[in-house]
Amino acid sequence: MTTSFKQFKTRALKSPAVKAEYDALRPEYEVVKTIIEQRLKRGWSQSELAEAIGSRQPVISRLERGEGNPSLQTLSRIAKALGVSLQVSMK
Repeated sequence: MTTSFKQFKTRALKSPAVKAEYDALRPEYEVVKTIIEQRLKRGWSQSELAEAIGSRQPVISRLERGEGNPSLQTLSRIAKALGVSLQVSMK
């Protein structure tokens, strides 16, 4: 029987160690998810977003794969280009 990703995730998150790591990465994935959703909502390619912020497509690609470590300045430029607000908080 094949296990779906949803089933795998549910089972994996029962492990306290996996759950802790998953929760620790949540903010990063939420930022990436928002960038992708907003870019697609506008019908923009990665190249078009990169051009709008004065960058190159590989930078956006790495960011969307979760491999980038963008500065707040870069995130601010992306938010402005996408017409959304950037909110940063520490609790």
